[in-house]
Amino acid sequence: MPLNREPNIPDPDGFYEELIACQRDLNDEQASLFQARLLLVLANHVGDRGVLTEAMQSARRDV
Repeated sequence: MPLNREPNIPDPDGFYEELIACQRDLNDEQASLFQARLLLVLANHVGDRGVLTEAMQSARRDV
């Protein structure tokens, strides 16, 4: 299964607000730890190594 690059989150604005709210009272180090943990939880949920590799390559582009 290829990486889905099409919009796929119902209520993306609400999701973004919730994501920001989860980090609101965290310092930079805590926010980075939260983001890393969230990434690992979601990567485990996806589970497909090919999709994860494609996602990492996509995220790395132009950084």
